[in-house]
Amino acid sequence: MSRCRRVLLSALFAATAAVRAQQLPPKEADSLPPKENDSPATLDQLPPQEDKGKTEDEKYAFNPVKSKKAVEIGGFYFKKGDFKAAAGRYLEATKWNDGNADAWLKLGEAEDKMHDAKAARAAWEKYLQLSPQAKNAAEIRGRIEKLK
Repeated sequence: MSRCRRVLLSALFAATAAVRAQQLPPKEADSLPPKENDSPATLDQLPPQEDKGKTEDEKYAFNPVKSKKAVEIGGFYFKKGDFKAAAGRYLEATKWNDGNADAWLKLGEAEDKMHDAKAARAAWEKYLQLSPQAKNAAEIRGRIEKLK
């Protein structure tokens, strides 16, 4: 690397460090939404907009990766004994991917642990619709019959 290039890079790093050192924490007024007569220079300066017109179901688009992750997190809560939190995550997983049979199975288990027979039965019935030939299908059918 030539001496000239090294000098230029050193100056660039020094200038960057000086700019970072001069940055101050944002003022409260900076975090307020812009006034009507203010025109922001970029879209980045606009406050995030929440879409209040969408229902809860419309907020979820098919995403099997997020569904799988929600099942994993639900498993963490289930192992800790927090069945309500686990059921919430399993339900979220079914919203991301309605065809996630594992999420429906585990949702039924969490609902059963919370003694909600109707919800457990509904989740297990959906599981059996998705996986009628599963190895545990006979066991799940028996558990459904006990809940009736």
